[in-house]
Amino acid sequence: MSEAEIIERIAAKGDGVTAGGKHVSLAAPGDSVLPDGTLEYGPHHVEPVCRHFAKCGGCQLQHCDEESLANYVRERVQFAAESYDLDPQTVAEPAMSPPKTRRRASLRAINGGGRPLIGFNEAGSHRVFDLRECHVLAPELFALLEPLRGYFKRLKGKYAIGIELTLVDQGVDCGLKDFLPDGLDETEELLDFCRKHGVARLTLDNGYGPESFWEPEPVTITLGGYPVAFPPGAFLQATRHGEDALASAAIEWLGPCQNVADLFAGLGTFGLALAKNRKVLTAEADRAAVLACKTTANLARISLETAHRDLFRNPLRAEELDTFDGILLDPPRAGARTQVEQVAASGVGRVVYISCNPSSWARDCVMLKEAGYRLQELRPVGQFLWSTHVELASLFVR
Repeated sequence: MSEAEIIERIAAKGDGVTAGGKHVSLAAPGDSVLPDGTLEYGPHHVEPVCRHFAKCGGCQLQHCDEESLANYVRERVQFAAESYDLDPQTVAEPAMSPPKTRRRASLRAINGGGRPLIGFNEAGSHRVFDLRECHVLAPELFALLEPLRGYFKRLKGKYAIGIELTLVDQGVDCGLKDFLPDGLDETEELLDFCRKHGVARLTLDNGYGPESFWEPEPVTITLGGYPVAFPPGAFLQATRHGEDALASAAIEWLGPCQNVADLFAGLGTFGLALAKNRKVLTAEADRAAVLACKTTANLARISLETAHRDLFRNPLRAEELDTFDGILLDPPRAGARTQVEQVAASGVGRVVYISCNPSSWARDCVMLKEAGYRLQELRPVGQFLWSTHVELASLFVR
């Protein structure tokens, strides 16, 4: 008779894995897989906090305790580094964002059997799961879902509406995609909805980009201590806690530098904070984000310049980078191979690389290692609690 197998770790997609390589869904480290395939829960298996878990696709790891969640985030980052022989001198304890702090979310609304359904996709499906509780979203975001159901209930026929929610300085910024009010009555009802529920801004996108429908005062997001105009759909770190963890690392590591290039800078999430004590150049391809960052810097009278530049097609060259003593990169999930090639060829002493994808980060950073940089410190960040998404901040020193 075969013996029970112990779950040793959590795999990248959330399954528990035994020493023999068996993958078991909804298993936590320390669980036992019995010969008949059933699970016997171990010390790290906990009762999920949400009744929707395993049906809603928003979370994958609510059955794991805090210790195993932190270990998962750290191990994902360490494994990526070790796979490419990056050998970090120091790996910090993961910074884990608390429940109910997610300040942005993408959901969908459909007409499900004559009533509105609003939520994330079901696990492993494109079907919408009707979200009736959520322990991830900030309460301000979740509170808008039921009023939205009430408004959509008036709509006739089939619909599939994308919903983008972001917590901004003025409240909730709501974007609706593939929807326009039909006629004067629906338009007036939508205006009344915005007034009644204190919506900070409502944008509508029917295929030609988001257009403001309601914005009683200009919407901003505070970054580095400065209110920055927030363009519809602009990138924002998932939680304030995660943003603070990443920004603190960048400020600490680039402390000795006096002239910094912030690449893939977005709205200036890191550049604005860095510019308080040094010169900073921010480079970004999104024109609206560049303008928002530039306007903020001008009003604050800080030493920050902006460059509208597609760093994938037109990276800063090594000779341009040589004028800086520190570089910060925060590229999209695909990484920044072309730009990192130029960084590796430069003489810059300190490079901070922030990433939401340990795999692309590691592939890029091999070039830094081969150019003579060493990975001095690695800080895992778990902004997406109970999710398999992992982020990190890293410091390379030549």
